[in-house]
Amino acid sequence: MSAQDRTLDLYQELMTINATSHVLRTGRELGLFDALLEGQKTLEALAERTGLPESRLLLLLQPLTSVGIIEKYAEDYAISSVARLLCQYDADLGDAVWLNASTALKSDSQSSADTKVPQSRFDSIAATQWVHTPAAMQAAEILDFGPTPGEEGEGEGTVLSSDESKPQTLLDLGCGSAVWSCAAAHRDPQLHVTLLDHPGALEAAMATANSIELGDRFESIEGDALTAELPENQYDHVLIAQRLNSYSPDQIRLMLQRATSAVKPGGRVIVIDSFEGPNRPSLAESIEALRIGIETEGGAVPELKEAQERMKDAGLESIQFSFIAASRVGLGLMTGIKP
Repeated sequence: MSAQDRTLDLYQELMTINATSHVLRTGRELGLFDALLEGQKTLEALAERTGLPESRLLLLLQPLTSVGIIEKYAEDYAISSVARLLCQYDADLGDAVWLNASTALKSDSQSSADTKVPQSRFDSIAATQWVHTPAAMQAAEILDFGPTPGEEGEGEGTVLSSDESKPQTLLDLGCGSAVWSCAAAHRDPQLHVTLLDHPGALEAAMATANSIELGDRFESIEGDALTAELPENQYDHVLIAQRLNSYSPDQIRLMLQRATSAVKPGGRVIVIDSFEGPNRPSLAESIEALRIGIETEGGAVPELKEAQERMKDAGLESIQFSFIAASRVGLGLMTGIKP
């Protein structure tokens, strides 16, 4: 393919992406999604509900069907699973964030440990965290939760083997909907998990644990991940997932210090988040980095070396890192051991 052909293909792709977002907005504004949330409907019923002529409505339904937002069964149209998620959590397609992009990028405010991250950012992460389930299962495998490979007769741990002589404990610090700690508990039938977050997140997290019949091994602490009182030298593992990148550098230092204090000597601190690797970031990774910059005052995706130095500064040793291949947005995990 020539350079000119690649340019033309990219141009068409960008125009199609932009047009698709406008098609979605149009469907939302006309009440099409609200109508389909009630159940399957024919073209005639949808035309009556939206007030559009059938021929004009069909022009809108066709691209929505092509992109998988709406599904067609014989004469009926139905909303897809991904559209239900959009309607529930991202009905505005993230416009509330992106319409503020130019203003946010012009801001040069100084952030500190007192800078408040909007709760809406953490709520959004928690609400859609289930999409990371395959990545969470892979992370639990990389972290070697569960029976030692020798006992099962196959496989090898990648990062650090858990001590199988007694049940392990894990603190999920700022748990969100607890997809990552649930994956660890699913793989390790002896793991006991303590969740810490605000009430709404804890409710979602316990619902996640109960949905896979693990709730009896989970307990919760209500509080802010940055300020809630934590016991010292209490847990075998402390997990901080999809959170540090939203914080300012001062807040990151505080969070890692708190995690290090709470973990037992010989235990590990686990960070799961976006990291800037040696390769050029994908579109999804670049968009996430931009969104962090827009939604937070001090958040950013760190370079690997910077993230490793932060772990060391918190008093952790044997720092290890692995990208999570199953992640759709390029997430990775970093671990450190408390001496």
